[in-house]
Order: sequence, then structure tokens, then C-alpha cells
Amino acid sequence: MSGTSSTARRPRPFRRAFVAVVSTLGLAAAASAVATPSANASAPPPPSGWTQVFVDDFNGAAGTGVNTSNWQYATGKGYPGGPANWGTGEIETMTNSTANVSLDGNGNLRITPRRDAAGNWTSGRIETNRTDFQPPAGGTLRVESRIQVPNVTGAAAKGYWPAFWMLGAPYRGNYWNWPAVGELDIMENTQGMNTVFATMHCGTSPGGPCNETSGIGGSTTCQGTSCQAGFHTYRMEWDRSTSVEEIRFYLDGVNFHTVRANQVDATTWKNATDHGFFIILNVAMGGGFPDAFGGGPDAGTQPGHAMVVDYVQVLSSGGGTTPPPTGNRDAYGTIQAESFDGQSGTLTETTTDSGGGQNIGALANGDWLQFKGVNFGSTAARQFSARVASGAANGVSGLVEVRLDSRSNAPIGSFAVGNTGGWQSWRTVPANIGGVTGTHDVYLTFTSGQPADFVNVNWFTFGR
Repeated sequence: MSGTSSTARRPRPFRRAFVAVVSTLGLAAAASAVATPSANASAPPPPSGWTQVFVDDFNGAAGTGVNTSNWQYATGKGYPGGPANWGTGEIETMTNSTANVSLDGNGNLRITPRRDAAGNWTSGRIETNRTDFQPPAGGTLRVESRIQVPNVTGAAAKGYWPAFWMLGAPYRGNYWNWPAVGELDIMENTQGMNTVFATMHCGTSPGGPCNETSGIGGSTTCQGTSCQAGFHTYRMEWDRSTSVEEIRFYLDGVNFHTVRANQVDATTWKNATDHGFFIILNVAMGGGFPDAFGGGPDAGTQPGHAMVVDYVQVLSSGGGTTPPPTGNRDAYGTIQAESFDGQSGTLTETTTDSGGGQNIGALANGDWLQFKGVNFGSTAARQFSARVASGAANGVSGLVEVRLDSRSNAPIGSFAVGNTGGWQSWRTVPANIGGVTGTHDVYLTFTSGQPADFVNVNWFTFGR
């Protein structure tokens, strides 16, 4: 599948493979519209051995929307062509209005359900653009958020359903393959109870190996301050380093629920986990989950109580080389350089870049990498960025170029790179590209006026 270089160039130090992680199904809410709870200034730094692969601290001016380079709004009463009422029976209409989804100027995201004079509910649902969150082979993925669920209890909370969760990447654009493609609910809450739920959905519905539509779930209570009255940290760790793969759920660092691969048959587990995930934050009103605990909103339900989110971050630990995928690649996920389908003139080496893993090195004039089946979707990609490093001598530089379908086609975009301070001194360099839609083989080609090596590449991605 991959070509081999006829010449081995200089050995290099280590590199890190940027790994994508998880993906989750969730509805989120946060505090009341009147008082703004305090938030951390930023997400906590990764512990030793972990690398941050995604973060949003929700810093920005009060009343503005989310960063659309990280998030997309899911609006209406369901996905186009998908099940009505988001497949759950919830009654609200999701919007991209800052009345429902906005930053508060204090480092928080607020998702706020509203009710109009006619009794119609609106709320918000945002999802990561990235769909490639999963652990590396032999490694672990951690997805976490610090959240205050809507600060409303009792009869006034009837029908509230905030959540922080992930859905399997194959769901995006299909919408009828649930629960086989997997759902990981990191935090769900309802009816203003001081109880949070974590669940894995998989298999077939109803019933099946994962007991759908209930799923394989567990619950716990918030200690000290209630879930509604203050912030708590909700975390999922998806671990491929253990003898039996497992997915663990935590509240404030305490593991309260674990799902292991041997709890279901191998085909069910593979279908649910052998792909990336995307992350969701939303607050639903009504639906099957609130119905199980007393019913949906009524005249006594009080609108305007927000789910407040301090940060969302994804960390990765362990793992190594990323092999070529078996299906198409997501242009908007992180494409590891060492996962090439073909190459000429390169070498693969361990990296010291954050996240560990490997990078592609010894790149010089005329070298190339091929990545088959990169899916750009129906909305044109117009940006390209790559994680690069260079220890090239003074005066040595070159171009990193993007070509589609053939190495002989003209580049759709490129950027120049020279010495970055060392062969393991990494930086992310952006470039504009001509608009691209559909699915293509992508070639990275390397052009220089000198014969010397001029760049290493760790990973790359595209953006709209």
C-alpha cells in the first residue's frame, strides 16, 4: 500500500501523533439567567502523560455565539431527514439565537431554554465540528467538562433535560443508524434532581444486547454542592490500554460507572466503538428521559434557567502509530501524517510533540504523501493547516502543498516553511485553499529550491 524510500536520511528525535478522541450524545443546561456563577479562567492543564487535543474555554464577549471553528449549531426539531423531535420525543425547537446559546463574558457558555407567550419552547444544541475523537490504539481518551446544570428544582424544573454527551461519527449524515453506532452520555440530568446519569447506548432497539432504549447506565449524586447549585466536573475515559477495553464515567474525579467490552458481543462493541465520535452539549425540554421521572414541562415549569459550561476539553494518553483507516477519512478531523496510504522519500519517527506518537520526517524537494478517500462534504473547505517542525539550515525552506487526486494536478493551496527552531520544535501553520467539496485522494507534496530536508509533518486538517 505504501511506497518505500530508496534513500534513508538523517535520524530524528521524537514526535507526537495528534490523536482525536471521543465523541458523545448530550443535552446541556446551565444556571439561571439572573446570576452568573464563577468559572475557572481556563481548562486545567493536562496531567503528566496526557496531551490536550481539543479545548474550548468559552472565553469571549458577553452575548456572542460560540466559536464556529469548534462548534456547529443543530437547529430545528431534528436533523434533516432524521427522526422527529431529535428521536427522543423532546418538544423544544433548537436555535442558533444568542437568546438560547451565548457566551456570558465570564468564561462560560450558557444554553438557556425559553418559552414564548404561546407556550412554545426554544433551546440550544451545539456539536463539535470534529468527529474523530477516539483513543489511539493501546491508549486512552479523556473527555471532560465543568458544568452547572440549570439551577432550578421541584415543580419549576419539570421537563428540563440538560446533557453532555457523544455520538458515533457514522451518525452524522445518516441519522437512522442509532444505537448501533454508539452513544456515550457523560452527563444527563432531569427534573432538577440532584442526580446525574452516565450511559452507553449500542446494539439494537428496542432491547438487544445493550437493553435499549435504556442503555447500559449508572447514576450518582453530586456531593457538597448540589448539581444545580454549583459547578461539577463530568468526565469519560475510554481506555484501550486495559486487557478488556472499557469506558469509565466520573463525577468530580470519582469513577461511578464503567462499561466493558466483554459485557456485549464483539460485533456490537466493534460497531459502537470502531470509529470517532463528536461531542454534544444541549438542554432539551421534555422527551422520554424526563417522562420516566414524572413527565415533560407544564404550566408550572419555569423557563430561563441555563446550563452553564466552563470548559470542554479532550485529552489523549498513550498509543502510537495511526494506520490508514479502512473507510473514508473526515477532512475536518485530525489526519495523522503517518497514516498515509502511499509515500515517497519519507521516514516515520517517534515525536516529542504533545500527545506522543509519530511524525513523518526527512521531507525534501519531490517527496510526497498520499491519503485516500478524504471526505470534504457538501460545504466547501477553504482552509488547511498542518503541524510542522524544521531544523533546516539558514536559507533552506520550501513549500508544503495540497493537491487533489493526482500528484501532477496543480496545488489547491500551500504554505512556506523554514527553520522553526529544531526538527521537534512544532508549530501549526494555516493556509487558504480553493473551495473543495466531495471525496478526494489528498496528496501532500514538498517543493524546495534546495535538495536538503526542510520539514517534518505530524498531522494536518481542513476547515470551512
